[in-house]
Amino acid sequence: MLGRFLEVSVRAPDVPASLAFYESLGFVQAVTGDARPHPYAVVTDGRLCLGLHGAGDDEPTLTWVHPDLAAHAPRLEALGIELEFARLGAEQLHELGFQDPAGQRLTLVEARTFSPPAAPAIASQLGYFEEFGIPTPDLERSAVFWDALGLVAFEPVRIPFAKVVAAGRDLNVGLYDLDLRSPVLTFSDPAMPERIAALRERGLRFAEKLPRGMSAREHAMLIAPEGTRLLLMTATE
Repeated sequence: MLGRFLEVSVRAPDVPASLAFYESLGFVQAVTGDARPHPYAVVTDGRLCLGLHGAGDDEPTLTWVHPDLAAHAPRLEALGIELEFARLGAEQLHELGFQDPAGQRLTLVEARTFSPPAAPAIASQLGYFEEFGIPTPDLERSAVFWDALGLVAFEPVRIPFAKVVAAGRDLNVGLYDLDLRSPVLTFSDPAMPERIAALRERGLRFAEKLPRGMSAREHAMLIAPEGTRLLLMTATE
């Protein structure tokens, strides 16, 4: 129902500053097209593609590519989805958007807006990109929604916190019962404490407090220049 995942789209008021931040962590830049009227860059670590937009919504948006959107829109509405917008005019990039039960915005566009580069030779300094984490007050309702869109919602887990993973072919969505102010990009590594220490030595910005139940010895929340929150978690080997 969603198509091929394109990017996590974030608003970056200072695109060059955000671009420099991610490149310093080992991400590489993609070649973007001219479909967007605002400043726009894309970085990737080989698993995550992050679109840095000089305009748009303050909260991150999940963006997929689906052909023939005008014909596809009724199929989404048949699932009970209420479209927030549908830009399907002849002279514009076809695009539509809606929200999940927790208020997470999803956008579908008809064509790619960048060319994916070759994957980086080494992993980024953040570790392995696990999933896009969405705080939700109702795990069951959110899981049903994402399952209807074609992702596979697994059974809930309780450690290190209550969550459901909805797995897709090119993006995993984590539905978190966690006191987060906004969605997060979640990375993991067995040696994450060492990674966190090295990042702190560089003077990067971290959140002062972690969500309840998370140990500051093993986890951290890195904050990018545009405000994107990067949850760094110690993985079990």
